[in-house]
Amino acid sequence: MSIPTADSAAGQAVKAADRAHVFHSWSAQALIDPLAVAGAEGSYFWDYEGNRYLDFSSQLVNTNIGHQHPKVVAAIQEQAAKLCTIAPGFAVESRSEAARLIAERTPGDLDKIFFTNGGAEAVENAIRMARLHTGRQKVMSTYRSYHGATANAIALTGDPRRWANETGVSGIVHFWGPYAYRSPFHSENEAQECERALAHLEETIAFEGPHTVAAVILETVVGTAGILVPPAGYLAGVREICDRYGIVFILDEVMAGFGRTGEWFAADNWGVVPDLLTFAKGVNSGYVPLGGVAISPAIAATFAERPFPGGLTYSGHPLACASAVATINAMAEEGIVENAKRIGEDVLGPGLRDLAERHPSIGEVRGLGVFWALDLVKNRETREPLVPYNAAGAANAPMAELAAACKQRGLWPFVNMNRFHVVPPCTVTEEEAKTGLAVLDEVLSLTDAHTV
Repeated sequence: MSIPTADSAAGQAVKAADRAHVFHSWSAQALIDPLAVAGAEGSYFWDYEGNRYLDFSSQLVNTNIGHQHPKVVAAIQEQAAKLCTIAPGFAVESRSEAARLIAERTPGDLDKIFFTNGGAEAVENAIRMARLHTGRQKVMSTYRSYHGATANAIALTGDPRRWANETGVSGIVHFWGPYAYRSPFHSENEAQECERALAHLEETIAFEGPHTVAAVILETVVGTAGILVPPAGYLAGVREICDRYGIVFILDEVMAGFGRTGEWFAADNWGVVPDLLTFAKGVNSGYVPLGGVAISPAIAATFAERPFPGGLTYSGHPLACASAVATINAMAEEGIVENAKRIGEDVLGPGLRDLAERHPSIGEVRGLGVFWALDLVKNRETREPLVPYNAAGAANAPMAELAAACKQRGLWPFVNMNRFHVVPPCTVTEEEAKTGLAVLDEVLSLTDAHTV
C-alpha cells in the first residue's frame, strides 16, 4: 500500500474550505476539528501529513469491504460510462441485478426490494408499508436503538439524538429490549433476560392495544447503542408475538447486514424471518448512497393493485446499484463474509476477552463477526459505567482521552458513551486485527486509571 507524499498546504486548503462552508451533522460547528483525509485503501485511510490510520470504525460501520475495493471502483466507472442516471420507473440492468442478488440472500421469502438512498429512508418506507398494510398507526421500538435521522426514523430511535427532534405526536412507543449485563428486568442470566424481555414486550402491547400496533421494529443486533446481541430465543419470541397479534415484524439490518456479524444478514444467526428488512451501509460499503427494504409476499401483495404512496428521485440509482452488484459479487467470490466470521471467532473474540483479563475497566465483552463492543466501567462489581449516560464535556473526559490516544497511535476508534466499539471492515486481516488489539491493550491503561 502506497501513501502519497505529505502535502501540508493541500491539507490546510481542504480544511479551510471545510471550516468556511461545510455544515457538519450532529455537531456544534465551532467546536469541531475535522481531519482532512487525503486517501484510503483497504483497512486504512490517511491524512495530508502522511499519517496513516487503521480504520477500526469502518467509518460509520459501513465500509464492510474496506476502502477503494478495485472491483467496485471499476463497476462504478463502467456504469458511469454506460448510464449515469435514470428515473426509478424504468427497468435497468444494474437495478434489476442488484435486487436479484439481494433477494437471493435475504432470509426466507423476502424477494421484493424497494430501493432508497440510505438506511433512514429505508426505515421510513418500511414503517409506511406496515401502517398501510395493517391499517394501524402505532410502531414500537426499543430505547437502546438507532434507526436514522428522518422524521419517523428519529422518533423510533431510543438514544439521546431523538430528544431534540421529538414532536410528541409520532405514534411511536418505546420499550426495553434485552441487555443482560445491565438488565432492566433484574435478570440473573440470559435465559431469564429473554423470558422477562418478551413478557415486558407483550404486556406493553396489551396496554397500548394490540389492534392499534402496526409494527415492532428491532435492530437485529443493536449497533450504535451498544452492540447488544439478543439472547437465544428472543427474536423468535418477538416473531411469535407479532404473528399472534397481526403485527408486522421489522428487522433493521442497516448496520448488522451484509457480513458484519459473519453472516449475510444477522437474522441468519437465529434463523428468524421478519416481514420487512431494512438495509443500507454494507450493501455497497457506502461507495454510492444506497439502502432499501426487503418485502414479504404478504406485504407486497397489499400493493399489487393499490399504489404504494412513496418514492425517491434517486431510488435505485444506477451507479449505486452497480456498486452493490460488484460488492455482493466480490463478497461471495472472495469469502468476505466467511472472513468476518473467522476473524470474530479466532482473533477479535479471544483477543478482546484476553484484554478483559488484564484491564479492570472492561466490564463486558460482547459481539460476533466484526461487530464487538467493550463496555467500560469504573467498578466491575457495581458495573457503574466509566462515564455517565450521554456524558459531555469534562464528564466524558476518560472516553475522549481514550479516543485521542488511539488516534495518536494510528488507530481510528469508534467510541459511544462508555463503550469502545471494535468494528473494522469485514475484509480485515488477522495481522491488522491483532495490530488494533495491541494498540487497545496499550491505551486501556488510561481507562484503568479511572477504576475503583
